[in-house]
Formats: sequence, C-alpha cells, structure tokens
Amino acid sequence: MQTQQILETIKMIDEDYLDIRTITIGISLLDCIDPDIRVSCQKVEEKICRIAKDLVPVAEEISRTYGIPIVNKRVSVTPISLLCSATQGDPIEYALTLERCAQKLGVDFIGGYSALVQKGYTEGDRRLIRSIPQALKQTSHVCSSVNIGSTKAGINMNAVKELGQIIRDCAELTKDDNCLGAAKLVVFCNAPEDNPFMAGAFHGVGEADCVINVGVSGPGVVRAALAKASKTAPMDELADLIKRTAFKITRMGQMVGVLASEKLGIPFGIVDLSLAPTPAIGDSVAHILEEMGLSTCGAYGTTACLAMLNDAVKKGGVMATSHVGGLSGAFIPVSEDAGMIDAARSGVLNLEKLEAMTAVCSVGLDMIIIPGDTPASIISGIIADEAAIGMVNSKTTAVRLITAVGKKVGEELNFGGLLGHGPIMKVNMASNEIMIDRGGRIPAPLQSLKN
Repeated sequence: MQTQQILETIKMIDEDYLDIRTITIGISLLDCIDPDIRVSCQKVEEKICRIAKDLVPVAEEISRTYGIPIVNKRVSVTPISLLCSATQGDPIEYALTLERCAQKLGVDFIGGYSALVQKGYTEGDRRLIRSIPQALKQTSHVCSSVNIGSTKAGINMNAVKELGQIIRDCAELTKDDNCLGAAKLVVFCNAPEDNPFMAGAFHGVGEADCVINVGVSGPGVVRAALAKASKTAPMDELADLIKRTAFKITRMGQMVGVLASEKLGIPFGIVDLSLAPTPAIGDSVAHILEEMGLSTCGAYGTTACLAMLNDAVKKGGVMATSHVGGLSGAFIPVSEDAGMIDAARSGVLNLEKLEAMTAVCSVGLDMIIIPGDTPASIISGIIADEAAIGMVNSKTTAVRLITAVGKKVGEELNFGGLLGHGPIMKVNMASNEIMIDRGGRIPAPLQSLKN
C-alpha cells in the first residue's frame, strides 16, 4: 500500500468515523440436534464456546495492531427453529443457552433465534415464534428474526398476521427497558444467509460449519468525500467518487477478515459493505444524501439519490473483493442516524417516504418507533407492504418496528448506544383487519417461476 493510501485510511478512521462495524462468526448447529433438549443445549453451548472462544481477543489484537476500530464482536447460529423441530422442549431453553454463550465469550450480540417460514410452518417454527417475546425479555444479547416471504415462495400471510402481534408483545414485555425487545426482532423477506448485521443475522443452512463474516461501515467517509466535490459536479461524477471510496473501505474490510480468518483458523466468508449509520454527528446516511444536493432527507429526490448511492456502494465493493455478500448497500435506520432523526422530528421524513426508500436501499423499515397504541393489524399491514416490495423486486426487505408503549407521536424513545434514539412517528391507523385475517399465502410473481 502506498504512503498516500495509508494516510488516507488513517484520516478516514480518525476524522470520518470509518470502522469495522462487526466481526461475526457464523456457526452451524445442525450437529447439535438431539431429541433431549437438555442434551441439545449442552452441545450448542460446547460448540459455540469452543469455536468462538478467541473471537474477542483476536478482534482486539487486530484493532490494537492496525489501529482499526472494531466496534462489535458477534456470533450467528443456525436458525434455532430447526433444532426445535427435533425436540418437544421449551424453545426458551435455547435462548438462555445462547445468552450464556454470549456472556462467556464477551460478544455484543448472538443472532439466530430465528425461523424461516416463507412457505409454511413446521411445529418447531410455531413454538419458536410464539416464544420470541419471552425469549427477548429474558435475554440481553440474543437477537431474533423471521423470514416470512421470498421472491420464489411468495408471502406467508399467516406469519405476517402473527408477527404483528409478536412485535407488540415484545415491546409490551420490555416496556420498562424502552421496549428494547422489539428492537432485537427483524421480520424479513428474502433474508440473506450470510448477514453479519444484527438483529437479523443467522447462519444459513447452506453455509459451512463455521465462517468469518465482516461488516464494514463508512457513511462518514462517503459524506466527507462528497463534501470535497464541486457543488456543480454532475451525478455521474459523484457516483464514480462513491465507487472509489467504497473500494477503499471494502479493501480494509477484506484485510481484517483475512487476518481474523488466519488467526482463528476459520474460513473467511464475506465482507458486507453497508453504510450503517450511528447517532454520532457526521456518521449519517441522511447527510450523504444531503451532500448530493437535497435540502433535507425526505425531500423529493431522496429515493433517487438513495438508489444511486446504493448502486455505487455495491459496485465499488464488488471491484474491491470477490467476497462481497450479506446486505451490502445503505441502511436507513431512523433511530440510529442523526440526519434521519432530525428529518423525522421536523416532519419531512414520514413512514410513507421511508417505505418508498426501502425499494432501493439495502434492507427496509429499520429501527422505526411508532405509537404504543398501534394495533397489531396495522403492524402486519406494514410488514406485508415491505415483504411485497422485496418479493416483487427480488431484494431483501425487512421491518424492525418498536411500539413505544404508553407514548404518542411527538414523544421520543432512547435506547442508548448504537441503537440510538428517535421520535415516535405517525402511523396511518386506517383499519386493514379483513385483509390481514384472510391468511393464506400471496403467490410469487409469475416471472420468478420461469425455467
């Protein structure tokens, strides 16, 4: 690496909030299945703690040696509903086992308390989904996700209906902790199997026995690069600038992934280059969009700018490594992005505009706080809309909504840390109960069935 490139990287880290957002070890638990849930949990704990025992020390060593901030150390596991299908025990025993593992290892989060029900339920899926609110209440580090749709399978409307109530229950059971339970649950369409970002991370059944995935975040770096560009520069020049910046960020992520892989003796999987913001000033996707010429995030033109940003980030990442995966692109979590928090407070950014933006961002409606009296049927309708966008456009979409129990529009909820804080956003309360009560499955588009 040339001296100038080294200096540029140092500046990105020191001034522009460049970091490795996470090193995540994905671990398969398929060999931990046992009819006796106590035996199964013992196998799970032994395997996770054996494989990931050096994750935190190695990450901290790499961070010290190279001066690169590594913010989170995480573990993702096989969807636990697969293990539940082989036993009649209480699924919460698995959640408590995962929590013990997280505490022993010192990791920030462990993901995979999950179910994949896009085509229907198994009995294990049903029991796990019903247990999610209690599991998230009784644990601090466990994250949960449910995939309810895909481009190939369509949308499982029975699951859509159930998850609307599950989200409300998660918030209600953790209302004394800022409804944090709902912030640890993601409902997906087209969930990726190699996603290192929480709360939606799980280790897909098509993955290796164990693998290292790296998530890189650099919205501050992209914003700083755009701030230096001419205010009259055409959009294609801005796109090229974003690609070059994404290239540099991705190369750093690959270097960290390869180093961690060598030191841990675990195969290197993917680099997820996602512009995942934080509440810190200067580390905002909304501010990137405003550097492109928007008066504020949420104004007309926001979706077009976000589409260009997402496309350029992905192309820059692909040029830098053949290991790009996960959700790579731009995240738009309202409570975690200082610019989006301001836009939501002012009323310029609303739920309908955010839904339009999810058609082109890397995921979906993320970390959005809604009134505590929002009915489950309305939440289910929001999930159905997001899933439809993902299904028809063959992209990942997701919903992570937090019903702020006892609070109304205009008030705020504060989670602290990376989860941030944000205003409670207005929700259209028009009833859709008849549509939700129909259940069944929305079929996949015909074009997905060719060949």
